[in-house]
Amino acid sequence: MKKLLALAVVAGGVLFVVKRNKAAKAEADLWREATAPTGPISANGTTPAKATDASRN
Repeated sequence: MKKLLALAVVAGGVLFVVKRNKAAKAEADLWREATAPTGPISANGTTPAKATDASRN
């Protein structure tokens, strides 16, 4: 009986660690997606000049 209880405790611990790691990965992915740059918009809110416009300067 003690062996079954010990096995259940070990299995529960393993499942807890796996669940925690999945949650941490999901949170990291969500954070990375939320903070990733969205494209050609600069940090100050203005649109950067196109390459063709820059050559005219």
